Amino acid sequence: MHKIVLNIGLLAFFISLIIFSQQNIPLMDVFFRAFAIFVIVTFMTGVLVIVFLKAVAKAMYEKAIQKQESMIMGNENNGQ
Repeated sequence: MHKIVLNIGLLAFFISLIIFSQQNIPLMDVFFRAFAIFVIVTFMTGVLVIVFLKAVAKAMYEKAIQKQESMIMGNENNGQ
């Protein structure tokens, strides 16, 4: 998963590099701005992935608990 996040950040870096270089900005400023975009996009994508994975894990956990409770209730009804 970290490779996908890094690739998205690199894509943003190179796209911003192209956009900033066409605006006649000094070369060092272009690289600094593109690197700042890379860091921000990579960080935000990483946070988004972590939040998404935690939400999926929580949903799977709740579904497993619900399934376990329904199995327990089914066993109690069958025993009576």
